[in-house]
Amino acid sequence: MKIARFARLIFVSTLCVGLAACGGRGTSNDQLESDMNPDARRSTIWDLFDRSENPNNTVGVNKYLWNASLDVLNFLPIQTVDPFTGVIVTGYGTPPGGGRSYRATIRISDPALDARSLKLSLQGPGGSAVEPGTVRAVEDAILTRARQLRVQDGRL
Repeated sequence: MKIARFARLIFVSTLCVGLAACGGRGTSNDQLESDMNPDARRSTIWDLFDRSENPNNTVGVNKYLWNASLDVLNFLPIQTVDPFTGVIVTGYGTPPGGGRSYRATIRISDPALDARSLKLSLQGPGGSAVEPGTVRAVEDAILTRARQLRVQDGRL
């Protein structure tokens, strides 16, 4: 008796989920909205499995600036990397031939290869401030390396 009741419950649940996933024809308001806005599209359960979106469009980070930042600051240990927001956070490290340790936070905010796309923050030991000239020199080194990578890529 319990097995038959359990089987009936599974059958009814599967039927309900199947009918809910199919969706139905929209109401007149939905139809009016889709007529007025041709880009509007109803979503269904099957959109979860649709992988037709280009994954390169979701990342708004310039790859040359990203790689150049990692190349120039390769002496710093990386703590956090998020290519979707364009943030690289490093730990403290000492540059070759230098005596002072630094920590960097890099944010690449735009897909354009432009100085305005790059935001760099440097900290000294204990969070002390770093001279603006040092920050500018590191930014210039990153931008120069990004241009070199672009030339090497041959997509001018």
